[in-house]
Amino acid sequence: MNGSNGERQLQLQYGTQNRAQGFYDNQMLQKLNPEMVNFIAKQQMVFISTADARGNCDTSFRGGDPGFVKVLNEMTIVYPEYRGNGVYASLGNILDNPHIGLLFIDFFEHCIGLHVNGTATIEQEVDGVSDSRAERWVRIKVEEAYIHCSKHIPLLKRLDKDIHWGTDDVQFKGGDYFKAKVTNQSEQG
Repeated sequence: MNGSNGERQLQLQYGTQNRAQGFYDNQMLQKLNPEMVNFIAKQQMVFISTADARGNCDTSFRGGDPGFVKVLNEMTIVYPEYRGNGVYASLGNILDNPHIGLLFIDFFEHCIGLHVNGTATIEQEVDGVSDSRAERWVRIKVEEAYIHCSKHIPLLKRLDKDIHWGTDDVQFKGGDYFKAKVTNQSEQG
């Protein structure tokens, strides 16, 4: 049976069981099909969601060159972890709770999205896959894959930007854009 208990409860409450079942039957797979594989191969970004053992959630962004997320087979994908801020919020959650959700969105051509949900493990390297910037890899065993419909996805224009992979330079990282340091200091002082 597809969907969580909560989904089923709300479908019953709001009378959407037939519509939801149509989605499960016609749009949801337990593996990646060739169209999904081709879609992932073109993507330069993905949003990932993880939760710790208590269910506290974290959503993060991962980006790279087109195809930085690699499809090993219809049931397995991997993505590189590049140098970040050293917090390891997503990876720490994966250690606590291996469930992961990935959302790929094409904002630039088709305005369509792809959800991939599964279980994740952290690896130092992946046979047959290389990326000199990767410090480690996340391997996902696909449990479900389905469309994110295009009706609310905006069409954006891609602009060139120099990417400073793995830098610790505050200027390129965004500095204290949201004034968190100032806020913390004013609350402590």
